[in-house]
Amino acid sequence: MITVHNVGTVPTRRFPLPLWVIDQRRGLGDNIVRFRRGAGLSQDQLAERIGKERRSIQRYERAERDPSFSDLVLIANALGVTVADLVEEPPAGS
Repeated sequence: MITVHNVGTVPTRRFPLPLWVIDQRRGLGDNIVRFRRGAGLSQDQLAERIGKERRSIQRYERAERDPSFSDLVLIANALGVTVADLVEEPPAGS
């Protein structure tokens, strides 16, 4: 028999994220797009390579969700770059 526990709602963040964190998240998304396109991969292809759904890649690229560290490592490996490449500030105009 499976017991289901009602955990209620997930608590929200006590304080909103600082704008500089949101900017960093956008930069990460921009870098994922840039390196993915440079590798000639679609969102579907990248998602398949890292074992995620395309929707997750879309959310990372649009800065709607933060990837886990493990996902960052998998994304970097799939794109042939380092995690540092993904999190560095994107070049101006990219």
